[in-house]
Amino acid sequence: ALVMSPAANADPETDRRQIAALDTAYQAAVERNDADGMAAILHDEMILILGAGAVITRDDLLKSARDKAIAYERQVEDEGTQEVRLYGPDTAIVTARLWLSGIRKNGQSFDRRLWFSDTYVRTPQGWKYAFGQASMDLPTPAPG
Repeated sequence: ALVMSPAANADPETDRRQIAALDTAYQAAVERNDADGMAAILHDEMILILGAGAVITRDDLLKSARDKAIAYERQVEDEGTQEVRLYGPDTAIVTARLWLSGIRKNGQSFDRRLWFSDTYVRTPQGWKYAFGQASMDLPTPAPG
């Protein structure tokens, strides 16, 4: 019997839509501190590299959500900034500008924007978020 890979019948536009929706769902899960929702999207070996160089693991992200280390007011992609690029049948990179605001457990509030790149890979369980990189905070635009 011939076994088809998950990518064998993949349509690039369908993949782009699925990945765009997954990345938006991931941001919403982070905003809600929904560790289970995040875990369903994250690859088991996922890491995030922050602009200052910190390496955050999947386990770190899930622990932060479970501990509610941040009470998010927003964690959303700025409308119209999301792009999904496919690289072969099993890899995609999402870029977007992200708006984050909230309050940390220590009472420190924040309101910032940054650019990110999220890499998704196709697995037997579907698309999974495997690697992320986030820029330093963007400068606040001058008023007027």
